[in-house]
Amino acid sequence: MCTHIPKCPTADSPDAEAAHVVAAHPEQGWSLLCNAVVLFEDTGELLPDGRIVDPHRPLATV
Repeated sequence: MCTHIPKCPTADSPDAEAAHVVAAHPEQGWSLLCNAVVLFEDTGELLPDGRIVDPHRPLATV
């Protein structure tokens, strides 16, 4: 449960990635957010209920 003021967005929120990082492992390419979302370096996500969010980085323009 989030103890930050203001509260972090929930895992189901469109802005879920804005939650505070509670455990960072850049050497492994992931971070655990306060809302229990695992955020990967490639912008993919693992949600607390086991669902995945595909990477969503912007496409490079030529």
